[in-house]
Amino acid sequence: MEFNFLPIFTFLSLTLVTGHAAVSPEAYWNMVLQNTPMPRTVKNLLPSEGNVVAGQGRDYPVRPPFDLCYDISFTNGYEPPVHYGSTFFLEEDFKQGTKRKLDLSTMTQTNGVTFLPRQVAQMIPFSSNKFLEILNRFLIKPNSVEAEIIKETIKRCERSSFQGEQKYCATSLESMIDFCTSMFGKNIQALSTELEKLQEYRISGFKKIGRGGPDDPAVCHMQNYPYAVFYCHNIRSTETYMLSLEGTDGTKAKGAVVCHKNTSAWNPKHLAFQILKVKPGTVPICHALSQDSIVWLPN
Repeated sequence: MEFNFLPIFTFLSLTLVTGHAAVSPEAYWNMVLQNTPMPRTVKNLLPSEGNVVAGQGRDYPVRPPFDLCYDISFTNGYEPPVHYGSTFFLEEDFKQGTKRKLDLSTMTQTNGVTFLPRQVAQMIPFSSNKFLEILNRFLIKPNSVEAEIIKETIKRCERSSFQGEQKYCATSLESMIDFCTSMFGKNIQALSTELEKLQEYRISGFKKIGRGGPDDPAVCHMQNYPYAVFYCHNIRSTETYMLSLEGTDGTKAKGAVVCHKNTSAWNPKHLAFQILKVKPGTVPICHALSQDSIVWLPN
């Protein structure tokens, strides 16, 4: 399955010729976030020199629903889909020093798509009202699987925020930076899970990041789309940890983890409760973030 990038590639070429003085996504990061190291996830999504659409001609990945499916199930009656890219566990599992195993053999990767420069992304429609125009731009048939993927991504971005959530769909790195700095300022951290290979890992250590409370993180989840689009949202009563991981072959890695402290409003059918055999509102529930998610929080 492939997305045809020829129309957008031609469009981008013309745009970049006329707008050659525009700041690149990487340059914008370095200008705004001078003291924030760029996580590997972001580096992997930067357009390569001379090619603003890396991934051109590659198969477009059909991925299972992402980590957000665990965070939007705050409304009773919502039954989350099964997701294969996150691992649920209890906060006490790593705080008590247990050598808990995490099966990270299916953690999602970026699969070759890249960020578009903001001035280009802003010229491409991203709206249900412009759905057919979007399909035409990518030469996608209306009844295809690719069309359904695009429709669902846009629909997810257009849904209303639930109580206690700030949300935003970033169609460029620059707009993601602006959203997160509007909440936390420029003295900010950006973290992601970084695995050398996909395998089973043991938790060998942990470190809490931030102070919790007013420092609830914003998490940006990469979407299924022809170029890099991230669903970013901030949820109250959430804490962030970085785990030190050791693979079965001795490989070292690190995992970004968020722990939801208050699950009292979650759907009782939530997959986490089924896996962990606990009830809503009883204990904090944690889950590892996939490699293509980014956690933002103030220093």
